[in-house]
Amino acid sequence: MDLKVLLVTISQIAEDKNIPQEKVMEALNQALAAAYKKEYGKKGQKIEAQIDPTTGELKFWQVKEVVDESRIFSEKELQKMAEKGENLEESEKEEDDKEKKVKFNPERHIMIEEARKENPQIKVGDIIKIPLKTDRNFGRIASQTAKQVILQKLREAERDSIIETFKSKEGQVISGIVQRVEENMVFLDIGRTIGYLPKAEQTPGEFYRPGQRIKVFVLQVESTKKGPKILLSRSHPKLVSRLFELEVPEIAAGQIEIKAIAREPGSRTKIAVFSKEPGLDPVGSCIGQRGSRVGAVISELGGEKIDIIEYSENQETFIKNALSPAKVLDLKIGPKNTALCFVSKDQLSLAIGRDGQNVRLAAKLTGWKIDVEVAPTNQTDSNEEKEEENPQNQKNEDNN
Repeated sequence: MDLKVLLVTISQIAEDKNIPQEKVMEALNQALAAAYKKEYGKKGQKIEAQIDPTTGELKFWQVKEVVDESRIFSEKELQKMAEKGENLEESEKEEDDKEKKVKFNPERHIMIEEARKENPQIKVGDIIKIPLKTDRNFGRIASQTAKQVILQKLREAERDSIIETFKSKEGQVISGIVQRVEENMVFLDIGRTIGYLPKAEQTPGEFYRPGQRIKVFVLQVESTKKGPKILLSRSHPKLVSRLFELEVPEIAAGQIEIKAIAREPGSRTKIAVFSKEPGLDPVGSCIGQRGSRVGAVISELGGEKIDIIEYSENQETFIKNALSPAKVLDLKIGPKNTALCFVSKDQLSLAIGRDGQNVRLAAKLTGWKIDVEVAPTNQTDSNEEKEEENPQNQKNEDNN
C-alpha cells in the first residue's frame, strides 16, 4: 500500500467533508475489518483492523470478551428458555445491579480459565485481541462490503460533524439562502446542510423567494434517521436581540445589556436596555447616529417597528418607559402586579396603540398587567405645567 497516496487521500476526504482525519482513518479501519471478515472470517467473529499512518503497516485482530460461568447461560437455562419460547435477547435484559448474561460463543468469548493461561492478571469483562494473519487480497464481494462500510461511516461522521457545528450555533443568528418555498415550509441553504423554516416560525406577512439571503435564528438542532434537522425561526424574540448584538458593539462587549424583549413578529417589538457603565446612553447607543443601527435591524426584519426603552430597577419608572412613545403622567400600583397608568387625553390612543398593541407589548415587557386611563383634568393641567419633555420618548418618536 502506497502510504503517501493513502495519507493524501485521507487528508483530501477530511477537507472535502470537513471532518477530522482521525474519523476518516477510523472509517477506513472499520471498512477493512468488514472486508477481512467477509473474505476470511467466520460468523459471530468480531474483527478489528488498523493501518499505521506512519509506516502503512496493516494489522488484523480477532476480539474476544473474557467471561466466566456467571456471565453465560448454562445448557439447562437455554433449554428451559427454548421450551418456554423465550427470546434470548429479551432474557439478556437483566436488572441494573446484575451482570448481563449472554449465550457463550467461542468466536466472541473466552473463558477466564483459558485466558489466564496467557495472562494471569486478566479479569472477567476484559477484552483480548488475538492477532490474525494479514492478508490484503480481497475478493469482489469483500471489496464491495468495504466500500459500503466506509461510505456509511463517512456519512455518519459528516452528519455528526454537522450536528456538532450547528449545535454550537443554537440560539445564535446565521445567514441562509432561500432554496425552496413550499406551503408550510421554507428550505434554506445554511452551508453544509439544509435548514428548515416552518410556517409557525415565519414572520406573518413576510414573503420569501428563492435566492434571497436572510438572517435566521437557530432554534433547535436534531439528529434524525434522515440526517441533521436544523429548525430555524424568523419570529423568535431573540432574533431581534441577536441582531442588535451584531449591530451594536457596546452590547457585544457587555457594556449594554438587553434586559427584556417583547415582540409581535412583523409588526412591532419593544426592547429594554440597560447601561452597565455610567455616562453611557443605552438607548442612544442602540439607535445609533441618525438611527443607523436600529435602522439596520428594522431593514433586516422587513420594516418591523422597534421601540427602544431604558430599563430601570424602579418598577414604576420601567412601566412608564415601557409605554413609550406615550407620556405617562401618573401611575398607581395595585395588587398582584397590576398597574394603572394615567395619560392625557391626546396621549390615550398612543398609549394603548392600534388594537391595544402598545399596552399589550408593554405588559409583556415588564411582566405587569397594565391598564391605561385618561388622567383627571386637574391632574393633567398640573402635570403639563411641571413636565419637561422627556428625551427618552423623543428618541422613540423619532425612531417610529
